[in-house]
Parts: sequence; C-alpha cells; structure tokens
Amino acid sequence: MTDPEYMSVTAAVIEKDGKVLIARRKRPSLGYYWEFPGGKLENNETLEECLKREIREELDIEIEVGPLVSVNKHVLNCQSAITLYAYRVQYTSGEIKLNDHEEIKWVSPEDLLKYDFPDPDLLIAKEVMNAFKLQKVSSRFDR
Repeated sequence: MTDPEYMSVTAAVIEKDGKVLIARRKRPSLGYYWEFPGGKLENNETLEECLKREIREELDIEIEVGPLVSVNKHVLNCQSAITLYAYRVQYTSGEIKLNDHEEIKWVSPEDLLKYDFPDPDLLIAKEVMNAFKLQKVSSRFDR
C-alpha cells in the first residue's frame, strides 16, 4: 500500500472505579485479541456520535464522551488503514450486554500490558498506563 486512504475509527477507554474496560471479540477479525470497544465512523457523524453509537450497538450501554486520549494512524494490511481516535468515556447507564464480544474485563491500568492487544489498541493501552502513572505521581506531590 503506497498511499493509503485512512478510515476513521473510534475507541472507548471506559473507566469505572479506577479500572478500564477491555473486551475480546467473538469473531477473529484480528485474532482473539483484547481491544478497547468502538468502531468505524459513518457518513455525517462526528467522532463522538460514532463512539456513542458503537458502544450502544456493541455493549448496549450509554456513555458520556470525554477528552481525546490518543490519535494514531495504522496500516492494518495491504488493503486497509485506519486513523484510531481513542477517548476517555464515562459509563452513564445501562446493563452491559455482549453483542459483539465474547468476554469483557475491568482491568487496573497498570495491568493492561498483561493482555494481548492488536497494535492499534496496544498504543492506547500504553497511553492509558502512562497517564495513570503520571496521575499517581502528581497525587503524591499534591499532599
């Protein structure tokens, strides 16, 4: 792929009680890796609208989209490339129902690298871990 056209994709870093939600897909599109749930931008959607829709479709819950965590470009194979926009989100309502995933876990940020992520999600996991470490360090100095 010489000059790829990048598809916009969103991912949710869903936080609750100091943990982050990760999910494993039912279908092995990228193997049976763990991921941050989300999906492809549709026509006439903002990134935030896309993320809310995807999380509703995949997990049957409502979220509030917060700040952008990271933006990374990835060439997945010779036919596809993505720009992945990851946002911190807050779980606001609903019972989690696994529509596209076989399993979810709430994981401490410092344990994220114990799970197998595809490269695009691995970068998000590292960003989340670094932010968590900085937050812990700054809270020590705020005392």
